[in-house]
Amino acid sequence: MSQTQQLERDTLGRLIFIDAKGNRHIGVHPVRAFPITAPGAGIGIMDQSGKELCWYLDEAVISQADLALIEEELAAREFMPVIEKITKVSTFATPSIWDIETDRGPTRIRLKAEEDIRRIAGNTLLIADSNGLQFLIKDSTQLDKVSKKLLDRFR
Repeated sequence: MSQTQQLERDTLGRLIFIDAKGNRHIGVHPVRAFPITAPGAGIGIMDQSGKELCWYLDEAVISQADLALIEEELAAREFMPVIEKITKVSTFATPSIWDIETDRGPTRIRLKAEEDIRRIAGNTLLIADSNGLQFLIKDSTQLDKVSKKLLDRFR
């Protein structure tokens, strides 16, 4: 990013990208290319119509001030609780109700179909509940014995 490009917030809290020519793009949003497997690599700044205005190959090239704004914006957009434990499932057929413990506290989700459990990379799993929320299991091999046994019934 050149020194003349920068990010800022307006009084309404919208993110503004100022390009090298001084054009102000209001209401932009950052998008990660690989939010789960490589969150620090490949971050784009998109305008409201989805057009890419700027591309960062790596977050190391982003100024600290701009990176803080990007991370703040992404935190609001990328709500993805991490499953730490599966305590109970209602049935081993789908649909089923799962009681889980996440990094954000205990909750209950409804799994519509086995296809809603997707392997992302290695032992990383992404589980979509019936409401469309995404839950992450960072490493299924690190789950406790009971959680592994319950999960294995669905994979």
